[in-house]
Amino acid sequence: MLATTGCGGGTGAGSATGKVTSITVLDYYTDEPEHTQWGEMLTACGKTAGVRVEQTSVPGASLIPKVLQQASSRTLPDLLMLDNADLQQIAQTGALTPLDQYGIDSGGFAKGILSAGTYEGKVYGLAPYVSTVALFYNKDMLAEAGVAVPRNWEELKAAAARLTRPGRYGMAVDANATFEGAWQFLPFLWSNGGDEKKLDTPKAAQALQLWVDLVKSGSMSKSVLNWTQADVHDQFAAGRTAMMVNGPWRIPALDKDKNLHWGVAPIPVPRTGQTPVTPLGGEVWTVPQNPSKARQKKAAQVLACLNNSSNMLTLAKQHFTVPSRTEVAAQYAEQTPSMSAFVKSVKAARARTSELGVRWPKAATGIYTAIQSALTGEQSPQEALRRAQRIVARD
Repeated sequence: MLATTGCGGGTGAGSATGKVTSITVLDYYTDEPEHTQWGEMLTACGKTAGVRVEQTSVPGASLIPKVLQQASSRTLPDLLMLDNADLQQIAQTGALTPLDQYGIDSGGFAKGILSAGTYEGKVYGLAPYVSTVALFYNKDMLAEAGVAVPRNWEELKAAAARLTRPGRYGMAVDANATFEGAWQFLPFLWSNGGDEKKLDTPKAAQALQLWVDLVKSGSMSKSVLNWTQADVHDQFAAGRTAMMVNGPWRIPALDKDKNLHWGVAPIPVPRTGQTPVTPLGGEVWTVPQNPSKARQKKAAQVLACLNNSSNMLTLAKQHFTVPSRTEVAAQYAEQTPSMSAFVKSVKAARARTSELGVRWPKAATGIYTAIQSALTGEQSPQEALRRAQRIVARD
């Protein structure tokens, strides 16, 4: 009965023969159609490896607590999906196995993407695809105002001001007090040479000052302090903002409105000619520690299948994300022009944990706390970031 329900250990159904016939998988793909799409891909890769895949999906907020509990009780699944920002924390516990021991090919991945799955010099996770953020703009509004798509910060402020009118703001971001707010600020921090290792620098303050200036001038709503990325999308879709920072996962919803004519461009940089440095989003797949080497081997085969070039392209098309292998991403950009800005940005994108590893959550907390303080006028950007640095340095 245990083998039939997938609740038992050992080798699953048919364990009497010593042959692995099923493996367990844990992820946070609870929403549709994502859950079904991933289920179909896992099933197909399971067939390639000669096993049945038993998928369990839990809400995103529940995944890490569940994984930590399973690691403690040694009941981890055979194949585990993690947000790339969480890999460091789980790898540090010793719960994961390095992928090189299975001979998995990690060639052709962009450097930043590979670093997202790396802990202490070893690759523990691979991402079939990644995401990042870019600047969405309303083509009709820009044309009516005679505004070109902004490429640098001065152009951004000028464009946002000209696009602002009663009932409409020129620009919108997610500046709320969560990791989402920190995530949206990173392109401005990093592209200006700022660093999460030391937040109390003039370069970091300049980046935060840009957001303060947009709010103070009335080009950006004070409500960004409470908006999620979904809220920002809703404002843009309703015509209440002419430009927004958001991710490619918003494209399917935008495409449904045939009267909405939008475009997407890289995040504006401090000075024209610079390359924007954006954060990498997305999930990595890992093989946890397991008493059964045979089960680990099968899980690794499924992981490799998920990350082959063909499946990367299929998944990217389904989810509006960027394939992790550079050549596949270039092919995808040609096939899907609306994704070209994201493909371009991913080349220089960075993992959030690349500098601080397991200390990244402290930095993110410091960043979104500073954003809130500066945009409300409670503190200057310099003062807010000095406080943020104290949060990062705190033991």
